[in-house]
Amino acid sequence: MSKPITAFLPYSGNDFTRRTVREMQETGLVDRVYLLTTGSGVTPIEGCRMHPVDSITAGGTMKLIAQEAATPFTLLLIHDTPIELGQFGLDRFISVLGNTGAGIVFADYYDIKEGKRTLHPVIDYQLGSVRDDFDFGSLLLFDSAVLKDEFAEIGDVPYGFAGLYAMRLAISRRRAVTRISEFLYSKIESDVRKSGEKLFDYVDPRNRMVQIEMEQAATDHLKRIGAYLKPEFKEVNFDEEAFEIEASVIIPVKNRARTIVDAVESVLKQRTLFLFNLIVVDNHSTDGTTDILRTFAQKDDRIIHIIPQREDLGIGGCWNEGAHHPTCGRFAVQLDSDDLYKDETTLQKVVETFRREKCAMVVGTYQMTNFELEEIPPGVIDHREWTPDNGRNNALRINGLGAPRSFYTPVLRRVKIPNVSYGEDYALGLAISRDYQIGRIYEPIYLCRRWEGNSDADLGIAKLNTYNSYKDKLRTFEILARQRKNEKESAAV
Repeated sequence: MSKPITAFLPYSGNDFTRRTVREMQETGLVDRVYLLTTGSGVTPIEGCRMHPVDSITAGGTMKLIAQEAATPFTLLLIHDTPIELGQFGLDRFISVLGNTGAGIVFADYYDIKEGKRTLHPVIDYQLGSVRDDFDFGSLLLFDSAVLKDEFAEIGDVPYGFAGLYAMRLAISRRRAVTRISEFLYSKIESDVRKSGEKLFDYVDPRNRMVQIEMEQAATDHLKRIGAYLKPEFKEVNFDEEAFEIEASVIIPVKNRARTIVDAVESVLKQRTLFLFNLIVVDNHSTDGTTDILRTFAQKDDRIIHIIPQREDLGIGGCWNEGAHHPTCGRFAVQLDSDDLYKDETTLQKVVETFRREKCAMVVGTYQMTNFELEEIPPGVIDHREWTPDNGRNNALRINGLGAPRSFYTPVLRRVKIPNVSYGEDYALGLAISRDYQIGRIYEPIYLCRRWEGNSDADLGIAKLNTYNSYKDKLRTFEILARQRKNEKESAAV
């Protein structure tokens, strides 16, 4: 019986690649190993073929893999990192792919840090797993025939960075992308940053060309699955309802005695040409936050301090309480209880943007700071990847839209917000953008403070997987909704 796997590994001359190659060869399953090198002068490894590539994810690399894979299965190691195969790990990869007819399989794995082995489960792939940073781990096994066929579909696009991303999207349109929830290998984790530090990689200006390509691949995918939305939007009528108050700042809060004073004061100092108020939804705080807010409300009648009757509310549920309160103004403007507005002009700029751009939602730009309001990396987060024509399509690829987020209240009340404490803002942005334009402010108007109390400062694997699964599910819901929208509009023509 011939060996069923052709393996492709990144190689920069490290000894650990030799050990990985030896392990693969000892399984008796690997017919040939190709070493993908991005530099010169590296020492060859006996029994392997070396090929120079621009990057492991480039379109040219995918072309090489599609051309050279001469076995039923193609194995790709996507990180230049030490790998230890588990007992019959490759056999299990082959078994699942062969028995299920999947196009790609990937698996849970172990992290090795400072000699300690810990579990690193990944998450299932679904229709909405279209973000380019989906965590597959380090090993992917492809059905070679499917890989070759799908490369023929996307191969004309000269991707310098998004080749692998475009490839797996293409394969997902034809076959399942299947996770094996078993720990089939171990890897030494090279990116040891906290989850809160990795969160903003996609808005790093140094990655701009990468993001342009990723958007191109994602947009093409959405068009092919019938979920792409043309730049055609519903008009917003700001006079459909009468409002005494033009804008309401809404702050959901629970146990933020340390930060709530700064947040409230940053609202009260706003200078505007219209009436505004502040609705604080106090979710049964027990640390003194309630007393602080009562004192504020007694001194300033612009403050509406709400303690919900319900005790099952997340951040989204608290937002619903504020948005549906009779004192809520025409525009509802976000402020987290940890954060504050950059200066006294924030609210005026938000409302002016609504009026000028006639949009149902406005997203601003924020500046990352420490607790003392000193700027910290990555600094200003402006989400310049957004474009008026394609922003709502690209929103399905990225993990957030920015802050502060503001809404035309009648639309917000119709859409409603998921009663969760993570991703509720993203769900709302996707749903609103399905029909309406979103306006942008590209100058910093908001200070986002990072401190140990932030919910996403450093997430464990289990929590991070829960959050990512939920956002992928939101994308699944939204892709299905957009497909139905397009089908209905086509049928009506």
